Amino acid sequence: MTEDEILLTVEEKMEKAVSVLKENLAGIRTGRANPGLVESLRVEAYGAPVPLKQLASVAAPEPQQIVIRPYDPGTLKDIEKAIQAGDLGFNPQNDGRVIRINVPPLSTEVRRKMVARIKELCEEAKIAVRNIRREGNKWADQAEKDKEITEDDRDRIKERIQELTKEYEEKANELAQKREKDVMEG
Repeated sequence: MTEDEILLTVEEKMEKAVSVLKENLAGIRTGRANPGLVESLRVEAYGAPVPLKQLASVAAPEPQQIVIRPYDPGTLKDIEKAIQAGDLGFNPQNDGRVIRINVPPLSTEVRRKMVARIKELCEEAKIAVRNIRREGNKWADQAEKDKEITEDDRDRIKERIQELTKEYEEKANELAQKREKDVMEG
């Protein structure tokens, strides 16, 4: 692998690790209704599990309510079933056209649990970033061993990989801190 290939691959993988964290954090409840709480739910429809956001429009017209409007009214019951099975603690109200979910306010204890979960998710993302760093360093060592790059190139690549690691760990921390703040204020 060339220097550019190693660095590009490492950066892409680190970016992916942080974007997975971002998606996971979107599913964590704050005190306010947020479409992200249910959009990624898998609904058993048309014989296969489909993400809810592909079957319906999801909106939060009020701070304590989520409204789900299916594109195909035939999927209404399937969507309702998926929400109940999703173990989110929601009780969907189905009026035959739309599903309304009233989002109850969070207790202090639940908020603390959410913050603990945010910290776990952040740590998982940072571990993933560090594993990618290790992988990138191995590629650099191998490229030097295979005489594709010089020793100086290898050292420069490892230095750049370390900079990327710090950068993406910091991004993960920022995302987690922002979400923690939302949860505690909500």
